Amino acid sequence: MPPSVDCRRVWIKGASGAGKTTLAKEVARRLGLDHVELDALHHDAGWTAAPAALLQERVTRALDDERGWVVDGNYDSKLGALVLERAQLIVWLDLPLGTKLVRLAARTLRRWLTSEELWNGNRENLKGAFWGGDALFTWAVRSHFRHRREWLSKHSGRPLVRLRSPREVAAWLATVGPTAPRSAISSSGPRGSHPGC
Repeated sequence: MPPSVDCRRVWIKGASGAGKTTLAKEVARRLGLDHVELDALHHDAGWTAAPAALLQERVTRALDDERGWVVDGNYDSKLGALVLERAQLIVWLDLPLGTKLVRLAARTLRRWLTSEELWNGNRENLKGAFWGGDALFTWAVRSHFRHRREWLSKHSGRPLVRLRSPREVAAWLATVGPTAPRSAISSSGPRGSHPGC
C-alpha cells in the first residue's frame, strides 16, 4: 500500500477527450471539494483566450487552499507552476489516443447538435473542431504525444497517478472518498502503484 496522500488539492490533467472534467466533477463531489474548470477561466466570449496574467489572477482567486479543490485542465505555459506547486496530487489521464478521439468526436457532435453553451456564451462548431492548425482534433493529437514526451520528467518527484485506460480510471476512482477502501491498484507504467484519496 502506498503512503497516505492528502487529497484536498487535486489536479486532473490530460489531452482533450481524456475525461478530465467528468472525473474532476466526480472526485470533487466525493471529497466535498470545489471543482475548478480551467477552460471556463481561460475562454472569454468569442473564444477569446485570457492572457497569462489574467488567467493566473482568475485561477488564484478560484483556489481555496485551506478548504481544498479539484482542478481540471492544463494551460502549463500560461500558469507556470501556479497549480503545480499547490497540488497535493496530480492525476494524469493518459488514455490511448483512439479512446480520446472517439470520445472527443461524440462530445463535439453532441455539443454541436444541441448547441450547448460552454463558457461565456461559447459554443462548439464543426469548423473549429476539424479545420485549421488550432482545430480541436489537431490539438488533441499533438498534445497527446507532447504530454507523453514531457510530463513524466516535468512532474518528477510529485505525487502522480498516471491512468492509462478507462478501467484504470474506474479502479482508481473506487479508492476516492471518505468511505472508499484505501487500497492501491497496480500500474503498468513507471510510477508503481496509484495512491487513492
